[in-house]
Amino acid sequence: MSAPALDPVRTPSGEISAARARRGGKQARTTPARFDTALGWSDRPGPAWALRILLCAIALAIFAAPFLTIFSGAFSTNPSGSSLSFLPHDSRLLNVRVAGERGIWDYFSNSLVIAGGGLLLQLAVSVLAAYALARHRFRGQALILTLFMLTMMLPEEVIAIPLSLVLGHVPVVGLDLKGTVWGVILPLGAWGFSVMLLTEFMKDIPTEIEEAARLDGVGELRMLWQVVLPLCKPALGVAGVLGFIMIWDQYLLPLIAAKDPTDYTVTVALSILRTDPEVGSGVVLAGAVIALVPSLVVYLLLQRSLVTGIAAGATKG
Repeated sequence: MSAPALDPVRTPSGEISAARARRGGKQARTTPARFDTALGWSDRPGPAWALRILLCAIALAIFAAPFLTIFSGAFSTNPSGSSLSFLPHDSRLLNVRVAGERGIWDYFSNSLVIAGGGLLLQLAVSVLAAYALARHRFRGQALILTLFMLTMMLPEEVIAIPLSLVLGHVPVVGLDLKGTVWGVILPLGAWGFSVMLLTEFMKDIPTEIEEAARLDGVGELRMLWQVVLPLCKPALGVAGVLGFIMIWDQYLLPLIAAKDPTDYTVTVALSILRTDPEVGSGVVLAGAVIALVPSLVVYLLLQRSLVTGIAAGATKG
């Protein structure tokens, strides 16, 4: 006697259609639009599309107009301060040559030495301080972090006179740092923003990674150099870009630390050019372009790390 044949399980057509609809809806929801932004950008022409284009053009004009005016005036023979021009007239390098004759390149080299040395010292101090504050527990930890934060809370004008006296006669060692690059570099060695940024970033590193490294006999310096720092590259990029710009834009500190005009930086030299009656505004604008280039280059080189670090800080937790 043969066994009865079993009919195959059949799915009703309605269930198949519903399943396909669910899969299609899920796929439609997970597939991003071509222009998927927070502003709801759409690639379809229309009134909203035209309005967004207009707003973007206005914002671009507002932010780009000062830079275009600076570049236009720097390469124009006789720029006029009463008229706005985005294109240079009678374009020449005369203004750059006159600015060079006024010593702008010497001031520029002073700024490069101070910015490079100050940034290296600042990052070294920030990394060591942040590692101690984030990965270790000791008494007075909150007090030390508060002292670092005081470097951001006190305006430069408040500490200008005491700092000038200290630089003229450093306590204990009795050195006179005025007229040297160390008189500008050393006060910039500790910046509260970099310490706070790196401290908060290092706190999020899992302790399991550190414990596994210690089981392999890794010491403190090797732990910092080979384990912690590679995980902090985004934060280091943010600290590097903002630290360089902060040091490069210093005005009051190079002024009080100098003994001679040859010790000035390019930011101080711009004010000297501005008060010089023998040069015009075009020379001052040429000096401004020269002073603008290093900050722009540093930003372009480290913009990926800057964006990654800011995004990591925004999504933390």
